[in-house]
Amino acid sequence: MNQAIPPDQPQAASSDTILVQRTLAGDQRAYELLVLKYQRRVERLVARMVRDVDLVPDITQETFIRAYKALAQFRGEAQFYTWLYRIAVNTAKKQLLELKRDPLVYQSQLAGADDDETAEQRREAASQASDEATPEAMLASKEIAEAVNTAMEALPEELRMAITLREIEGLSYEEIAQALDCPIGTVRSRIFRAREAISNKIKPMLDRQGGKRW
Repeated sequence: MNQAIPPDQPQAASSDTILVQRTLAGDQRAYELLVLKYQRRVERLVARMVRDVDLVPDITQETFIRAYKALAQFRGEAQFYTWLYRIAVNTAKKQLLELKRDPLVYQSQLAGADDDETAEQRREAASQASDEATPEAMLASKEIAEAVNTAMEALPEELRMAITLREIEGLSYEEIAQALDCPIGTVRSRIFRAREAISNKIKPMLDRQGGKRW
């Protein structure tokens, strides 16, 4: 089975640029390829942002519609998927606010976050967990995952989005700044504060497992 090229590699960025150019030239199939490439990632991002899972398909579809309409504005100054993430974030906020729902509530289980493209830290953690897969270790890992999930849900919106894009989606600080339309210093501060808040919540569990820090 062919593996997708990680989105942070130059080859992937070049491929995206070519597909964008082909789309602007009238090749509808080229945009379909972009949708196929990023649909699952956008769905995962949206699913972490909204409480109502029934909204995920609609928000994802609207994201790609808005991206298509705005494609001529894409200048290639950022990676295409970073530009797309920003549209997804704004689309989710807009629809949720229109429905008068509580926006940006992290929902997905971290235990299932290693599907497809995920942060390298998550893959390393999963590998370590498999090496220690005793019943006690599995139970402890489940408890920590649940505690982390609860701690992330309790974070303010801006902290939750920053830590999600960094730890779950694996975006760089620069890419997160572009996706959230804020200075990189703000991104660093939000991620630091989010990590500190989560660490404080789960510190007792981590201490029991030898002081590992999330």
